[in-house]
Amino acid sequence: MAPPAAADGPHDLRLPDGFRVVLDRRARRIDGGEALLGGAPPRLVHLSPTARDLLPAGPRTALTVTDPTTRALARRLLDSGLAHPVFPDAGKEGEEVPGAEDVTVVVPVKDRSLLRLLATLPANVGGLVVVDDGSDDPGTVAAGVVAAGGTVVRHERPRGPAAARNAGVAAARTPFVVFLDSDVVPEPGWLAPLLAHAADPAVAMVAPRIVALGPVSDGGGARGAIARYEAVRSSLDLGPDPALIVPRSRVAYVPSAAMLVRVDAVSGSGADGRERIAFDEGMHVAEDVDLVLRLHAAGWRMRYEPTARVAHDHRTDPSEWLARKAFYGTGAAPLAQRHPGAVPPVVLSPWSAAVCVLLLLQRRWSVAGAAVVTAVATERLSRKLTRLDRPRLSAARLTALGLSGAVWQVGSALTRHFWPVVALALPFSSRARRAVAAAALAEGIADWWVHRDRDPAARPGPVGFLVAHRLDDLAYGAGLWWGALRRRTTAPLRPTGPGTAPKQK
Repeated sequence: MAPPAAADGPHDLRLPDGFRVVLDRRARRIDGGEALLGGAPPRLVHLSPTARDLLPAGPRTALTVTDPTTRALARRLLDSGLAHPVFPDAGKEGEEVPGAEDVTVVVPVKDRSLLRLLATLPANVGGLVVVDDGSDDPGTVAAGVVAAGGTVVRHERPRGPAAARNAGVAAARTPFVVFLDSDVVPEPGWLAPLLAHAADPAVAMVAPRIVALGPVSDGGGARGAIARYEAVRSSLDLGPDPALIVPRSRVAYVPSAAMLVRVDAVSGSGADGRERIAFDEGMHVAEDVDLVLRLHAAGWRMRYEPTARVAHDHRTDPSEWLARKAFYGTGAAPLAQRHPGAVPPVVLSPWSAAVCVLLLLQRRWSVAGAAVVTAVATERLSRKLTRLDRPRLSAARLTALGLSGAVWQVGSALTRHFWPVVALALPFSSRARRAVAAAALAEGIADWWVHRDRDPAARPGPVGFLVAHRLDDLAYGAGLWWGALRRRTTAPLRPTGPGTAPKQK
């Protein structure tokens, strides 16, 4: 099956009066406030005197759209990931925010009861479409749907979740659709924060935070360890901070387990006359990432909104959990072939790649060489920052951040993407054994420290987290290599540089 038609981009980028944005908590003012460092992907943005006046220093600096100047600045900050929308009074101050009646909930399902999910949906939702994808017992699926005001669309034979979701979009009669998987339970107040983002006409997709369903602290054994790990480190949970969804950034994708989309962006006839569909029905894994990449390429904006929370019934059986991680890994190959440069294992500048290689050699001269390369890169960068008052200091800060990110990426890739190749060197090289041991321990403990408190009820210990994290990486890497071999491609294994990111119209 040929890939679906590219989505048409937004026709209106104007933010309405009263729209408010706040600087990302990771954004840093440098050189006396003349520039902002941060964003998605990270960048350095020089501020004009007018912009500096509109963005006074201080925590949670906010900007309200009131005129063409503030409108242009807010759009620039949003589109660079340096700021995020805030909605203290959604629907007021001139904002036109849709309500639940403007949304159709689409649920793809196969052989699962939906009573738990249906009980959480708003009573005034504009529509409910359940797509039964070839269930053996359609009665179990249909139970409660009509009472909830919904309809059932049935596929006599399973066609996959992508086809099921597309069938749901085709049956919708509202301007927005929310996709919910059958194993999720939205938490109270989940829908309003997603709909508030529709005040920005350029936003095509908004995704909530996916958290663990139910208690995770009482289980023992392997299941309990996996449950605690998934509660803080699930690949579905993208963290507590809002984000612009951009390839090769902190939030590069969002899962289709729960997401809101603007129907006009993913359905209907495109400018080229071809029929647009939301999900590529030829993909049975990573079809949600493919949709994100297509919408980004077309110029649509997408937002991750963690104040909206949807609980997911994570897999905790060890064999099922590992199989699912490997299944996710198989999606890297088709994505890399369709979207070159969008899902690389690592993104390294030439100088940072050289430094990492020198450090991996573990020689005295190579460590000294890494220091020299870093110094030269810092000096060269400082010559590009002459607009700043202290270019060398700013350049040193930027190279330090770049190098720390590069070392983190390489350490993770050794135990995740490239472990089958690295494993071949372990019996023959003590340096390889030291490098892998250091990467496995240092990256694992650092990752535990970052994620340990995401779910206060879970709080996994460092040892259990480390073991689960390494098994997670081994399973994903195995799936990645299997998918690459099956498709006869090295595309998902090729490192790339920062200048090859996919472009947005």
